[in-house]
Amino acid sequence: MKLPPVQDAPRYAGLYVYDFDAWTAVGYTAEEIALLLDSEATRGGRIYRIVRASPDGTMELRGVPAERFQLESGLFFNRTSLQDAREDFAWIGEIGAGAPCRAMVQLADRGAGTDGWRYVTALIYPAEYEDDVAQWLLRADYGGGDFVEGGVSAVTTFYHESHQVLERAQLWSQGAIPSRGRDELLRTLRQAVQR
Repeated sequence: MKLPPVQDAPRYAGLYVYDFDAWTAVGYTAEEIALLLDSEATRGGRIYRIVRASPDGTMELRGVPAERFQLESGLFFNRTSLQDAREDFAWIGEIGAGAPCRAMVQLADRGAGTDGWRYVTALIYPAEYEDDVAQWLLRADYGGGDFVEGGVSAVTTFYHESHQVLERAQLWSQGAIPSRGRDELLRTLRQAVQR
């Protein structure tokens, strides 16, 4: 795979490369990759996330399996106290405008007999944003939960366990780089540099 030269390479960090086999394009958002995977004409390519990019144009890439774009991941901030759990939920709401992607937040009561971690603030988001969500929470100095668990399997467990949702909220991302719609994406498909 040969990457096309890009100007101002560091601004591509966090974006994606899509290798169509016949050509390679640089600069897709996660939402755009999901659209490419949904289209019969463009699915089947190899996906790489640009982890770092240097001013000289050098890029560090990490391969991403296509299945990752169909999964949800999450972080679960467990508490013994309802008051502490409510504070966790409120804090995520306060920093929610800076979220890197759309996400669902729930405050839930798992009931008695849950090894002391009765209350949980669940933050669930598309799995391809795990790194971005972690960085967002670190920048916000978020310190919720007495015990924290996370990942794709933790979301599956949460959906299948018995719990009562006490509060819920939806976070909407104000992404720094807006994603294009399907029509525009397909019109620019053969461009090696997408942005």
